[in-house]
Amino acid sequence: MITREELAAVVDHTLLKPESTADQVAELAREAGELGTYSICVSPSRLDVDLPEGVKLATVCGFPSGAHPAQVKAAEAAVSVANGADEVDMVINLGLAVAGDWDGVRDDIEAVRAACPAPAVLKVIIESAALTDDQIVAACREAEAAGADFVKTSTGFHPAGGASVEAVRLMAETVGGRLGVKASGGIRTTEAALAMIDAGATRLGLSGTRAVLEGLDS
Repeated sequence: MITREELAAVVDHTLLKPESTADQVAELAREAGELGTYSICVSPSRLDVDLPEGVKLATVCGFPSGAHPAQVKAAEAAVSVANGADEVDMVINLGLAVAGDWDGVRDDIEAVRAACPAPAVLKVIIESAALTDDQIVAACREAEAAGADFVKTSTGFHPAGGASVEAVRLMAETVGGRLGVKASGGIRTTEAALAMIDAGATRLGLSGTRAVLEGLDS
């Protein structure tokens, strides 16, 4: 059985509400240190935050629609890394994915990857609830081909929904351990978080981190 500390160590403690204030982000960072999470994930305009020792700084890009021109996403990612982001979670162009323009999807991801090269970590949000199984597989393959470090289920803002066990399992099978898999969107209970880990998630995006962790023994 995974411990509270072990689960916390794979959590991106997240606050992406548009109305989030600097004080709320500061409290998020303080709580991340208390809980022992891997990182905090905040909006690109909220990267000026003091972090507890050992806590990484993640942000989003092309969020939440993904419908931005690739060069705009690339510029946003570059600014975020310059402002201290260790990790960038970008949203793919869903319209291209649904239309089957996989070259376009890959080009979009490659533009962001070029703007935030290693050691920056690039996670690719595919909005799995809005895609078919075949589209999920194809999106994961393009993310890998474009040099991403992770594939990620969801923004948490799409009306189609957030992470599902089925999507996480399919994504994990597709990337075969070569990339990480981040589950995010609607994971509010300990049971849901553990189910995502069991399905192959190697990172979790949680906004209600404390409540999820409290369901585990220390």
